[in-house]
Formats: sequence, structure tokens, C-alpha cells
Amino acid sequence: FQQFLDLCTPLTEEHPEVVPFLSGRHQKATPDFLSSAELRNVLSRCLGRVRSRPDKVYVYINELCTTLKAHTLRRKLAPVSLNSSISTKATSPSPSPPNALPTSTTTISSSSSTSSSSTSSSPGGSKRQIRYLENLLRVYTGEIRRLQEKELDLNELDNEDSPYLQESRLKRRMMRIFERLCQLKRCSSLTGRVIEQRISYRGTRYPEVNRRIERFINRPEVFPDYTDILKVIQKASARHSLGLARRQMESMAQDAFREVGNRLQERRHLDLVYNFGSHLTDQYRPGTDPALVDPELAKRLRKNRTVALTRLDSVISHYAQLQDESEEEERGRKRAAR
Repeated sequence: FQQFLDLCTPLTEEHPEVVPFLSGRHQKATPDFLSSAELRNVLSRCLGRVRSRPDKVYVYINELCTTLKAHTLRRKLAPVSLNSSISTKATSPSPSPPNALPTSTTTISSSSSTSSSSTSSSPGGSKRQIRYLENLLRVYTGEIRRLQEKELDLNELDNEDSPYLQESRLKRRMMRIFERLCQLKRCSSLTGRVIEQRISYRGTRYPEVNRRIERFINRPEVFPDYTDILKVIQKASARHSLGLARRQMESMAQDAFREVGNRLQERRHLDLVYNFGSHLTDQYRPGTDPALVDPELAKRLRKNRTVALTRLDSVISHYAQLQDESEEEERGRKRAAR
């Protein structure tokens, strides 16, 4: 174990708290495990991996920490001996009622002190667990920063263990650790990102339709199309007996789809602007918008936006017409079958 510490110390100079944390895990392990062949095998395997891949030292330290944590020495309360008290009660004469009160009081006080000590000791374990997860997050953060600073070449594009994929796996682990940390701290896992903000919808004069559309668009990982919005409106009309005509629902769905799509797109764009990037570009300050000083560019951008909105309207109208024709054909086939 000391050889492993000596090998990892110069490799973790950026995070000096890692080696003391590993030593603490080693001290808390059970004596049987410290002298076992299993630990020797784990140490020899981690030593060989660190020597061959020193750039992944934090991964192997985490592997060893996890193994040591699984064999941590647990504190146990000393069992209360009841035989001596029972034998004492059996041999001693029965006490008078005045003397019985202090005995019961002593028993209650001892039991209350035991329960209070157990209650006060239970948060200690949670604090240790929280501290462990917070240290693990710091270790992963340092490893992710190191992976982001590495250069990628063409030979690593097909490598399943490239720095980019390692970074992705570590970020997924950090998300799981963060969710577990929020559970232990009994706090919300919301981070305040724009993508987590709820979108309210009041686009129609029917509250039942508005509620259903709002509930649908605020589902996780949902970006609805025109057909989805139309189905939501049809279900709301049937569920609440609104009596909406087919043309009215289609017109309502077109307006709702356009408004909802713009708001979802704007929310995703803002979330990308606020969160995209890495620490390598934190010092970068972009210049002013070129369209502010170039009238021709600004004119071209406005023209492209007008063309995009026009094409979006034509696409919506085209698919709405196709749906109408398919429904007419379906009704014609049903009438012919009769």
C-alpha cells in the first residue's frame, strides 16, 4: 500500500487531498481485509495499471477506495447484559413502592440516553457519506479538466477508451453522484438551468386545452410536432365535451404548435448559450455582432428569417392538407364498404 501511495503522490500534486483521503480509507478497513490476499491482488493490479497508464491514476484510486469502503470497520454498540440484572432481581427481596420509582426512573433515563446517543450517532454516518461523495466529485472534476486539456488525434476517433469517451463516462457518474448527494442532503436536484424552467401556455380560450398542452410540453425530453399538439387538443375536446369542430382544432393546433415550438427553441438556445463550453474557453470574450456594423449582413439575415417563417407555414399547411385528404379517403372507404 505504501508503494501505491508513493507512486500516486507525484501524479496527484494538483489535488493533494486525494492521497490523505486514500490513507484514511485504508486505516478504516478491517484488519482481516488488510492482511488478506484479496487486498494484495487489488494493490498489485492497481500498481501495474498506474505504472502503465499514469494518466488514469484517479480512476484506479477510485477503484481502490471503493474496495476499501466495502470492507470498512463498522462500529457496533456493546450489547446490554440482561442476565445479571435478571439474577439480581431474582435474589433480591421485592422493593417497597417508594423504592420502585427510582428504579423505573433510572431505567427510563438510561433508555432515553441510549436512544439519544443512537439518534445523535445516526447523522454522523450521513455526514461521512456526504463528505465522501463531495470528495469524489472533486476528484472527478479534476480528472475531467485534465481530459479536456488533452489533444485528440485521428487515431483516437475509433478508440473506445479515448479521452472524449472517458470524459463522457465520468460526467455520467458525476450526475449519479450528484443525485445521490441531493437525496442524502434532502434537497432538490434542480440546478437552475433554463431548460428546467417550466413553460406556461395560455394560447387558447379553453383552459382545459391550455392545461393539457402545458402538461405535455413540460415533459422531460419532449419536443412535439404538429400531430402531437393536434392529438392533445382532440383528447381535451373529447374528455371535457368542448364540442370543437375539426377545422377549429386544426387551426388551434397550428397556432399552438408555432408558439410552443418557438418557446421551446428559445429555451434550448438560451440553455446552450449559458452552459456550453469548458474551462479552456472561460477567458474568451467574443466581439460585437458583425451584423451591427454591416448593414448588408443585417439585411440578409432579416431576409433569411422571413424566408424561414414562410417555409415553416407552408410545411404546416402542406401536412395539414395531407391529413385532411387521408381522412377523406378513409371516410370514403368506410362508406363504400357499407
